[in-house]
Amino acid sequence: MIIVGLTGWGDHPSLYSEVTASKDKLFDYTGHFLTVEVDTSFYAIPSKENVRKWCEDTPGNFRFVVKAYQGMTGHLRGDIPFESKNDMFNAFIECANEFKRHGKLAMVLAQFPPWFDCQTKNVQYLLYIRQQLKDFDVAIEFRNRTWYADNVVQQTMDFLREHQFIHTICDEPQAGVGSVPFYPTVTATKALVRIHGRNIHGWRNTGNAENWRKVRFLYDYNSEELQQLGQHLKHLQSEVQELYVLFNNNSGLHAAKNAKELQDILAIRDVGLAPKQLNIFEGEL
Repeated sequence: MIIVGLTGWGDHPSLYSEVTASKDKLFDYTGHFLTVEVDTSFYAIPSKENVRKWCEDTPGNFRFVVKAYQGMTGHLRGDIPFESKNDMFNAFIECANEFKRHGKLAMVLAQFPPWFDCQTKNVQYLLYIRQQLKDFDVAIEFRNRTWYADNVVQQTMDFLREHQFIHTICDEPQAGVGSVPFYPTVTATKALVRIHGRNIHGWRNTGNAENWRKVRFLYDYNSEELQQLGQHLKHLQSEVQELYVLFNNNSGLHAAKNAKELQDILAIRDVGLAPKQLNIFEGEL
């Protein structure tokens, strides 16, 4: 089964009804897709109350991919805002368990930074992640090409498979060691494909943080590119029980459009979507 969605639900205006308030964006989103990446959890661990509301406001078969907090994956510069590393992990685990309690957790996504390269201490840290998150399906996303070097890539995949990690397959610009190749190999009964765009200039941009975020994921996939991705996904689908596909190319608001185009290519007709809200005037008829 292929489940297509987006990273985040708050910045896709083409999905919202004319009367949608900011608090209703998740409801409108679930009228179009059955999965979403919770990317806000990367910046701050959501409260149980927020998680409970999100779960209660979504259809029964809706699933969340919850991105690990930045302090857990080595992105955070400076001290973590917790008394200890254990406190940090316990706070995240409490959050993830709330999704799980409602039956809405697809997986936890641990995305590592470009400087997290293939060396012994980082392999040991992956084992620590596995130990801390032992009760969860965990997807690992590498952003350093050394994990895919010809002489180690099979060991990388074997390691992920042995420790029941989900290999995150990425479509992204091929821009040196700080990017990874599209490597369509699965290591668990679930798989995750994250689609970042192919904007090489934006990927390499070294300007200020605001500009970097605007251009990094600025890309609109054309029909031929989506057809090629679709062929890969059909093959991967035969190897897993659930295949999650998340579009992250939203700097120019292309993610929702590309995701729907891919759904059409794959003839995906999701069942169980939330009803779309009526226009305020239609509601009076």
